[in-house]
Amino acid sequence: MLDVFVIGGGINGTSVARDAVGRGYSVALAEMNDLASGTSSAATKLIHGGLRYLEHYEFRLVHEALAEREVLWASAPHIIWPLRFVLPHHKGLRPAMVLRAGLALYDHMGGRRLLPPTKTLDLTRDEAGKPLKPGYKLAFEYSDCWVNDARFVVLNARDAADKGATIHVRTKVVSAKREDGGWTIELDGEAGRQTVRARMLINASGPWVDEVINQTMGKNAAHNVRLVQGSHIVTKKLYDHDRCYFFQNSDGRIFFAIPYEGEFTLIGTTDRDYRGDPKDVAITPEETDYLLKAANEYFAQGVSRDDIVWSYSGVRPLFDDGASAAQEATRDYVLKLEGNAADGAVVNVFGGKLTTSRRLAESVLEKIEEVLGRKGPAWTKGGTLPGGDFGPKSFDAEVRRLGLDYPGLPAPLLSRLMRLYGTKARAVLGAAKSTADLGDHFGTDLYGAEVDYLVANEWARTAQDILWRRTKLGLTVGPEDVARLEGYLADHVALRPSPA
Repeated sequence: MLDVFVIGGGINGTSVARDAVGRGYSVALAEMNDLASGTSSAATKLIHGGLRYLEHYEFRLVHEALAEREVLWASAPHIIWPLRFVLPHHKGLRPAMVLRAGLALYDHMGGRRLLPPTKTLDLTRDEAGKPLKPGYKLAFEYSDCWVNDARFVVLNARDAADKGATIHVRTKVVSAKREDGGWTIELDGEAGRQTVRARMLINASGPWVDEVINQTMGKNAAHNVRLVQGSHIVTKKLYDHDRCYFFQNSDGRIFFAIPYEGEFTLIGTTDRDYRGDPKDVAITPEETDYLLKAANEYFAQGVSRDDIVWSYSGVRPLFDDGASAAQEATRDYVLKLEGNAADGAVVNVFGGKLTTSRRLAESVLEKIEEVLGRKGPAWTKGGTLPGGDFGPKSFDAEVRRLGLDYPGLPAPLLSRLMRLYGTKARAVLGAAKSTADLGDHFGTDLYGAEVDYLVANEWARTAQDILWRRTKLGLTVGPEDVARLEGYLADHVALRPSPA
């Protein structure tokens, strides 16, 4: 019998699985689709304290999130890195003194050591003012971090598997019943129908958490989450510098404009209640209009639908605290433990975010220890994710080192692989001396060697897995490339066993 079975392959589920197996518990996880195929790959992709949460007095959440920025950066410096955010003062919205006070609090709440502090900008002189309309003169520049969200999930799963956890992808938990002092869990997926037993169940299924309680676990009328839709648009590059913008909107909300994948700008997010099936979520015309109108309030160069190259939408499973507006609902997580060691316990996970996922996992482990007893100590604060075994400020040095090892390969390819795989890039490249040694070419700089690595080590099965979650090359490859990749995967995936 397993100690712990986790339902859900998003950031919360994979973080719990990683932490638990690292402490000595036997662990398995099931995700009904691909890893990070839901909320966890539809975020604004930030590791941040949540400056706007200060307005809602969520000081505990902001403090915890701020403290996590440098912890997570150190654990995965290939997929997490610092960014500077420019917050222009908009006359008629929040006063400058309020912004300045909030940022002073932001700078000092979270034990910042490596990230630079806030400073004031004169937008009439600073480069950050050039893309903006002339009326914006004052801004504040502060620090947060960027994360490749889908890879963050996959690397947590990979580390959990490396430590002994079993990861089931494309495997639905059909039922979970309390029997004989534990849980009998029926699975249906890649390996067919199977039954596993576990002493404790962790329901980290995100937008489907109530559905798992109601249907999979056989309870009725659970209503714990408020589904809030957040949508983003990706446009052609709107400016040349490497800083982000944190903009205020006239309805009291905020949105970001962020340099994205080299040649694009990411704009989002929206906040609206969602009442449909989470699997059907998609950006609406109204949300597109909202984001375009908001961007055009600030940028001198007009932004239109013709500039949009991609859009995505996700559903945040926020704990339903009765807030009147979607943007006021708490972003904090709530954990509910039911049952005990004698009859089978479950922890239901509500809410959460990328930034606090490691701390959420530690809190879940406290519940697990309460039921199953303590095994190993907490360890993830000083741990690294696969490929992240170098210093948080050493990324450029690692790229140079990789270039010395592979002088015959293009520098942009090496830099991209280091950003995705860190020191594991060498496992992708093997003994290659030129691109001819990397196998079939699938457009841009995607080759068979990388595809094979993702299939063998990161549970990739489809072209969408590879082009939109393991990488973002879907932004640049053509339809012929996609068709060729799909054909290659059809021939190769069935021949490879699932990653250990």
